[in-house]
Amino acid sequence: MSLNPVISMLGRRLRLALVGGGPGSFIGAMHRQAARLDDRYEVVSAVLSSDPEKSMSAGRELGLSEDRIHTDVAEMCAAEAAREDGAEVAAIMTPNDSHFPFAKTALEHGLDVICDKPMTNTVAEAEALVRLVQDTGLVFCLTHNYTGYPMVRQARAMVADGQLGEIRLVQVEYVQGGKAREDDPDPADGPVPWRFDPAKSGPSLVLGDIGSHAHNLVRFITGLEVTEVAAEVGAVVPHRRVHDFAGALLRLEHGVRGCFWVTQAAAGVENCLRIRVSGTRGSLEWMQEHPQVLHFKPLDGPAQTRTPNGPGTLPLAARSSRIVAGHPEGFPEGFANLYSDAAEAIAARRAGRTAEPLALHFPTAADGLLGVRFIERVLASSSGNGAWTAC
Repeated sequence: MSLNPVISMLGRRLRLALVGGGPGSFIGAMHRQAARLDDRYEVVSAVLSSDPEKSMSAGRELGLSEDRIHTDVAEMCAAEAAREDGAEVAAIMTPNDSHFPFAKTALEHGLDVICDKPMTNTVAEAEALVRLVQDTGLVFCLTHNYTGYPMVRQARAMVADGQLGEIRLVQVEYVQGGKAREDDPDPADGPVPWRFDPAKSGPSLVLGDIGSHAHNLVRFITGLEVTEVAAEVGAVVPHRRVHDFAGALLRLEHGVRGCFWVTQAAAGVENCLRIRVSGTRGSLEWMQEHPQVLHFKPLDGPAQTRTPNGPGTLPLAARSSRIVAGHPEGFPEGFANLYSDAAEAIAARRAGRTAEPLALHFPTAADGLLGVRFIERVLASSSGNGAWTAC
């Protein structure tokens, strides 16, 4: 891989427009850092807030020209499409209900898209976006950033290489404690944070927020699809109106069995995303709070520890690590790997070149559709008292 394959193909960085992620946004800062970490994008335009004054102020702080700071996404996309030096990629980091209209607008104006998860709030919207991506031929990257961690990619490559044998079992959990306080139910009156508003965040807070990550991680590492679920979804904090817990038994392709549980109400837990994949020849275990370590436990040998750039590192993982062995990387770098891979795919498309195959492992609109459909099916199973429900 060249030092900067985007510049090698295009002679310059990709021009990026930001949608959302303005003042006070944690995820907005992550997106901006990810876009710049490998020097493959230049931020040229933005709508940073639904509040016009905040959008203009934040745009100035980023050093954008006054005429390229906007307050309306459709207006920005039209203005950029009309410029010879206009934005080529739109990065969307707004409340969930706006992902669909903003992504649709960007695609219709010829912009490739990088979008926060979940892709949409409804299956119908997700299906429409998949069709639009197919019709336009544009690149769509969904930021399930945990798929950018080197050891998650190592796990995917080891499974694909047959090192675990035939997959038999999968266990995934995503456990947080940020919504565990019993004196902090969602507000009964007045305005609420958008994540607590189903009209904005979607039909299930916990499934859209972290369940979508857990489901995607299972699919990414194993390469298998969930075919049926038997689920329970609800709130464990009294008087809470939104979901803070979901658990499900999974049936995957080829008779593989799985367990899935996610919560944001486990007091004291920070951000424990953990997965175990077991096959006929051994098991893999990875935990987000210790992301540099992948445990491999062969059936007929001693347990092994894999680390980025250590012995046994496969190419998909090696290309995702920027620093030498023994130095930690994590959340921002995982985001940046998706941005960088998407940049290679976008630059190759725009240059009429073939993209490096190892750059094409980022989640797409098709993955987004399957994530939204999984949420719908888990909720349907829970409404049916945990009945097995086809995905």
